[in-house]
Amino acid sequence: MSTGPLRLVAAMAMAALVFSGVSATAAPEAAAYDWSRELREGDSGADVTELQIRVAGWAADSAEQTFVGVDGKFGPATEAAVVRFQQAYGLDGTGVVDAATQEKLNALEDSDGSTAHFDFAEFHSKDGAGFGGGNVGASTVQENVRRLMYKLEAVRKKAGDAAITVNSGFRSKAHNENVGGAANSQHTYGIAADVVISGKSVGQTIELAKTSGMSGIIRYDTFTHVDSRVEYPYGTQHWYWKV
Repeated sequence: MSTGPLRLVAAMAMAALVFSGVSATAAPEAAAYDWSRELREGDSGADVTELQIRVAGWAADSAEQTFVGVDGKFGPATEAAVVRFQQAYGLDGTGVVDAATQEKLNALEDSDGSTAHFDFAEFHSKDGAGFGGGNVGASTVQENVRRLMYKLEAVRKKAGDAAITVNSGFRSKAHNENVGGAANSQHTYGIAADVVISGKSVGQTIELAKTSGMSGIIRYDTFTHVDSRVEYPYGTQHWYWKV
């Protein structure tokens, strides 16, 4: 990870984190992200990259095929997502990532690098492979899953803090083949999940996903598939809302 005024106090457990394509060595435990400066439009750096990951689920006010780019550059789209995040968490929608906003962002972080309402184990391949055996390495899968978790945290908040069940997260290539998935399924990269929101219909879940930077949304009878396919070079590189 690049150096700068911001540092990560400790990295995720049992894996290497990947920030902007560069690995950071794992450590036994992780503490809250150390935001050492306020962030605002025009800033750049590793701290902006982390910010973008955490507000990616606040991509739009209404159904829109758009997403927050994770490029380390604090532009208008990032600012708009910050404002939506702030307003959702009872803060003034200034678009400036001040101490109060940083506190809310860190409240969504768990000590192992996952998020407050999701565990990495929920996204493990159902064949016992964990994050291994996919179309990318296990550390990349874990970081992709972490990014997806933050989008799902936004969906959960928009759903009135309703619990989300992950029916299927990452799939190893072997498990994906066993369940009849396409060879390049977004699940095999850790960028997709099949979810159910407690108390919400599939249709309601889809409407929430449409505002949350999900470039893949597929309606099924009892669950909703969501993914971030346009954001990754190994994704399908086009929007696919089959709703």
